[in-house]
Amino acid sequence: MINLSDDLLIECYQKALELKLEDDFIRLIEREMERRTLTYLIKPLIHLNY
Repeated sequence: MINLSDDLLIECYQKALELKLEDDFIRLIEREMERRTLTYLIKPLIHLNY
């Protein structure tokens, strides 16, 4: 996922939640967002969609 920009990664995460994709896939995106220290952007989404 290194080739994805931060914005695209966030967009992918939001779409994965919207489409209710596999939890493992969503966790993979979340781990990459944690690695990039972007989790502050997703915490509100996690609470709304799970």
